[in-house]
Amino acid sequence: MVGMRAFFQGSWHPARVHSAYLRSLREALSRSRFRALEPSRLRRRSVPTLWTVSRLTSAAVLAYLLAVAVNPGLTDLTGPLTALLVVQTSLYATLKMGVFRILSVLTGVLVAIAVSAWVGLSWWSLGLVIAASLLIGSLLRLGDNLLEAPISAMLILGVYAHDIAAETRVLNTLIGAGVGAAFSLLLPPSVAPHSAEEALLEVAEETAEAVRRSGREMAEQLDRRRVTSWLHETHSLLPLVESAAESVAQIEENRRLNPRALVRADVVPILRSGVSTLDRTILSLRAMFQSLEDELPVTAGHPSARGVGYDDELRGAFSVVLIDMGDAIAAFGTLVVAEAEGRQDEAEEALAETLEILRETRAILTDLYFVDGRDNPSAWLLRGSVLASIEAVLRHLDVEERSRQRARRAETERARKVHVMPNLPRIPGVRATKSDPPSSGGDRSDR
Repeated sequence: MVGMRAFFQGSWHPARVHSAYLRSLREALSRSRFRALEPSRLRRRSVPTLWTVSRLTSAAVLAYLLAVAVNPGLTDLTGPLTALLVVQTSLYATLKMGVFRILSVLTGVLVAIAVSAWVGLSWWSLGLVIAASLLIGSLLRLGDNLLEAPISAMLILGVYAHDIAAETRVLNTLIGAGVGAAFSLLLPPSVAPHSAEEALLEVAEETAEAVRRSGREMAEQLDRRRVTSWLHETHSLLPLVESAAESVAQIEENRRLNPRALVRADVVPILRSGVSTLDRTILSLRAMFQSLEDELPVTAGHPSARGVGYDDELRGAFSVVLIDMGDAIAAFGTLVVAEAEGRQDEAEEALAETLEILRETRAILTDLYFVDGRDNPSAWLLRGSVLASIEAVLRHLDVEERSRQRARRAETERARKVHVMPNLPRIPGVRATKSDPPSSGGDRSDR
């Protein structure tokens, strides 16, 4: 016990902070790894994964069958390879960038065919194919699809067979490109938001657990080393936020010009606002821990330690605030997913209860800060920043603000539907009501 006390009250050292940061990061990764194996999460992720595998496999097999039908006895795999490269995109990207994608694939294939017609696969022929594909792709201004040219060239060069004519390779490439484009049109990617919901829940749960853990540790002891490790752990949550934002953006991309989106509600605004709120919440947590770190002394015996005190009562109150804050963040993540699935009433009540508890414990902490500030006025400025950060978290997670956002989204969606609705023909003898939109062109029964 004496050794542990000496360790916690010893001098602060960057190596110890780094070690604590790595330990907390390993714990977070371990929790994420085991959480991904939960049966409910596996079921939610299996459907979009199986759909993607089915699309890619079917496109490649169909391209091969069509190529064999055109050229019986063919052993060339150019068609399936091209189909795989073309079909792995959303419908909107296929229509918008399909020409460039197909052009980049054809560039790589033609370069590989030209080189492999004279020489086999070697280190210098590989370098020549890559360089030529990149140069030609740059001249054609392929943009984001530039790297697909050398990738296609390497794939073709690797499966090269000398007994296959160059024109057959080109024909098979066109067949594969056509099959890939057709699959994107007829079998578009899934618009189910399960992956984005899982990513958002992971951000909320990891953030909540990090805050709860800091609360439990604060109940034991508070020093600068621990606060620094909490600050680093909060910073390590930012990549999860970026990953969740990318998942939401991918769902939005998949919905564009996708017929599957006609039968599914657009939950992208709900998920995007949820990710944005969690991002701002994490920034407020970092500001809170930063203010707390600035207040605490570097070492227990440092001259700055005079007048800075967190007794058991104050630490206990702060610990409860942090634990309640973690519960509120987790409840917010559950609410966002419930909103996306149309069952937000129960989750909204749960979040409102946790926020009310957090406000009560925050009030107790404020009173203790005020009492302690009379004896230590120099620390009141930094403690005011801590309270401001807690208030910012409450503001970000506010249930009423979330309800107002939901109402605004619903109003915007209704206005959009009215705007795109065509003028319907008037039925003779039926008078227009006040709810009917005004007709700008009279009866259009011929339409």
